[in-house]
Amino acid sequence: MTVLVASDLDRTLIYSTAALGLTMPDPVAPRLLCVEVHESKPLSYVTETAAGLLAELSADPGAVFVPTTTRTRKQYQRIRFPGRPAKYAICANGGQLLVDGVPDRDWRRQVAARLAAESVPLEEMNAHLLSVADPAWLRKARVAEDLFAYLVVERALVPAEWIKALTEWSEARGWTVSLQGRKIYAVPRPLTKSAAMQEVARRTGATSTLAAGDSLLDADLLLAADTAWRPGHGELADAGWTAPHVTALAQAGVLAGEEIVRAFTREVARLGTPAA
Repeated sequence: MTVLVASDLDRTLIYSTAALGLTMPDPVAPRLLCVEVHESKPLSYVTETAAGLLAELSADPGAVFVPTTTRTRKQYQRIRFPGRPAKYAICANGGQLLVDGVPDRDWRRQVAARLAAESVPLEEMNAHLLSVADPAWLRKARVAEDLFAYLVVERALVPAEWIKALTEWSEARGWTVSLQGRKIYAVPRPLTKSAAMQEVARRTGATSTLAAGDSLLDADLLLAADTAWRPGHGELADAGWTAPHVTALAQAGVLAGEEIVRAFTREVARLGTPAA
């Protein structure tokens, strides 16, 4: 039996310095391991316990660990998880499927065909984003992998009414809006992590799928998995979102990441145990 484990990264498995403070009081702060360095500075962390569990998971012959992220390929490749490197990785919210670190061209062609058929072009969406964003709170505007766009903002200054209006405009044109930390993502609706996960499951012959994520962009991934978890923080937690096969953890912050990896390893072990 092969179990596919597809997990979102930022604020699900790994945590920046800012995200570490979600619910981690100093007296009980766990020991941390840096898993990402950028411009010579430590950027993202997991607990040492989570690192050990990830190494065990990557070594398990019955499991296929698939990092699954909205990050671009370049951003993803800054991360160094303990244990064996993942053969498959899903980047750009499902737009890039990496096999041994190399983008799969056949997958990218399939994605391009779906986007052309089901959503307005990136150029139209990005032009609208730039036209309605307020310089008072906009810090950066980026296009990722020629697939989607995002804004880096001063979150406290962004009006809730603006997010609502952008969401309605985007949905009518086949796009999804997601607010994650200081970033506002605009992603084509057909661009999903779940589709890429299902492709990896097909290629690996996985008989069960496990998943975890914290944001609106992870909802399709969690729904598509056989068993899933979400932390006690993030867009999904704020909305009270869940499903019958999704465990909503009470734990938040980096300790939620540790609990998610523990749940993965426990479930992989259970599924791999022969019935009596």
